[in-house]
Amino acid sequence: MLQKKEKYVVAVVGATGAVGTEMIATLQQRQFPVGKLRLFASEKSEGRSLEFKGKKISVETINENSFKGIDIALFSAGAERSKKWAPVAARSGCVVIDNSSQWRMDPEVPLVVPEVNPHDLDWHKGIIANPNCSTIQMVVALKPIHDAAKIRRVVVTTFQAVSGTGKKAMDELMQQTADLLNFKNIKCNVYPHQIAFNVLPQIDKFLDNGYTKEEMKMVNETRKIIGDNSIRVTATTVRVPVFRGHSEALNIETKKKLTANQVRELLAQAPGVIVFDAPEKSIYPLPIHCDGKDEVFVGRIREDESIENGINMWIVSDNLRKGAALNAVQIAEVLTRQLVG
Repeated sequence: MLQKKEKYVVAVVGATGAVGTEMIATLQQRQFPVGKLRLFASEKSEGRSLEFKGKKISVETINENSFKGIDIALFSAGAERSKKWAPVAARSGCVVIDNSSQWRMDPEVPLVVPEVNPHDLDWHKGIIANPNCSTIQMVVALKPIHDAAKIRRVVVTTFQAVSGTGKKAMDELMQQTADLLNFKNIKCNVYPHQIAFNVLPQIDKFLDNGYTKEEMKMVNETRKIIGDNSIRVTATTVRVPVFRGHSEALNIETKKKLTANQVRELLAQAPGVIVFDAPEKSIYPLPIHCDGKDEVFVGRIREDESIENGINMWIVSDNLRKGAALNAVQIAEVLTRQLVG
């Protein structure tokens, strides 16, 4: 059971990965009250050290006793490791905030975006799930609209950066780009097709219904987070040759009519959102705007003239921050604020 303290013992599991290193940076930047930081990764990273607040911290491998004395563990080490080690950590009295897909749809595990459903933290049993990166930024923008006008249906197309796959994908995009510009043959190791100067309408594996796992994550997670199974969601997820920052085109149908200006006003007042919308001046969100930023940027807000109560919008966010590391740290911040000394 997490106790109120001035400072906490925090662990990052998967510390050497793209999200893990972002978690470490986010803890430092947001001045989370870390008394001691412990870093865990796979055996191949043992012996490495990473910097936190000017000090070098050695990377450890996990064993059954690793989580004793740890208050909060931020996991970003994949579903299999989370399945094995998150329950071990929880039994040790540690609160796990897990970034993998392992626990997201478990009815016993809250799936939380602090701007949307912080109340669900009240019923956690030691494990809290961090949603999919593309879902997080979408529901931050959807929540104020749903509260005001009740969303009936969402059609979303994503344009997702390669950092969502990890460092190897970023390296592959860089190498393919260099090779193509130097008239060399390229190699495809991470993705089934060339990603440089290309777009891939596949993220994760295809399911029997013709959708990918990523697309169905957005469908199911959105309903769980917002807490309304009546919302109809359909998604097409696309990988694009951008290093960092996911973009999404949303078409939203509401029960109550909202004008574009009303949506702008709702979103301007919403936590975690920046309205960046002056298309006549070519002002709209771009991945380069959100790199390293905490907020979800929203623009191209306009009424859908093909249906009675429809809104189109374009949203962009840093997938490694709000889409992963920041959301996890924000969950930890809410947890510690709720504690009574």
